[in-house]
Order: sequence, then C-alpha cells, then structure tokens
Amino acid sequence: MRHNKAGRRLGRKTSHREAMFRNMVTSLLNHEKITTTDAKAKEIRSVAEKMITLGKRGDLHAQRQAASYIREKSVVTKLFSAIAPRYKDRPGGYTRIIKLGIRQGDTAPISLIELVEEEMKSAKAPATAPKATKAPARKPAAKKAAPAAAAEAATEPAAVQTTIVEPEEVCEAKAD
Repeated sequence: MRHNKAGRRLGRKTSHREAMFRNMVTSLLNHEKITTTDAKAKEIRSVAEKMITLGKRGDLHAQRQAASYIREKSVVTKLFSAIAPRYKDRPGGYTRIIKLGIRQGDTAPISLIELVEEEMKSAKAPATAPKATKAPARKPAAKKAAPAAAAEAATEPAAVQTTIVEPEEVCEAKAD
C-alpha cells in the first residue's frame, strides 16, 4: 500500500530527482515558462509556488531559504524584486500548466508550465469590438440589369459579410 507516500518518483533516485527539480524551478523562475513532461510539470508546480510564497514574505530568512534551493543568485534576486511583487494580492495559483500534446520521439505527454500574469485584462476590460448586428436581408436583384453592371459584378469578387460574436452572447445562447 502507498499510504503517506506523496509525489512521483519519475524513475530516478532521490538525489537525482531533487537536483532535477531544483534546476527546473530555477529555469522556470528565470524564463517564466518552460516545456516539460506532464508529470514533471505537476511536480515542480508545488515547489515553484512555495518559492514565490517565500518571495512574497520577503524577509531575510525567506531569502536564505530560497537561495538554498534555487541554483542562481540572479534568479533569487529576480524572485524577490520582480516576480513576488507581481503576486502580492494573489493568495496562490501562481503557475499554469498547458498541455501541448505528445513528444514525437517517445510519445511522452508534453506540457508548458508558466507563471500566471496578475492582470486579467481580457476579463476586466470592456469590450471595444462592435456589437454583432443582424445582417439586413438582401433584396432580389432586378431582372432587367444593364449589361455594363453585369460585367462589373462578374469581375469583382462577391462581398462577404462577417459578424463578430462576443463570448458573452455565445454563453447566453447556450444557457437558453
């Protein structure tokens, strides 16, 4: 039975696994996104979020704890000066995992793990796109058209009418 045995082993010894997690978290905080397998992404998510929480604390002890795990001093500085202030009002959930598909060589499921941006501009910003309107009904063309008008119509491509559908309208339509 597997009672009280959390975490994935990932086919590695403990020291190798811990070193790999330290390297991956350092790269994630440095580049703010990395591509890796699903299992590794799920494992480093908790470690990365703990590092960002240490950064939010900001005291000397938290800096030393982060420095003992993260491999580069410049990344520790970036964590405390740039990354942690970005999430000062966010209680958690600093990372996002996006599944990308499978790796061609060994069909391993691949994911992108990235830091979430604090500003959710798409949800808070008012819609600036024009509202979708119903296209007016076309009237049938007159049967007695001039030959010149028919030649012009044949050379010009037909006008395509497009309507923009707002996401709110789609949701309301599904709810009905």
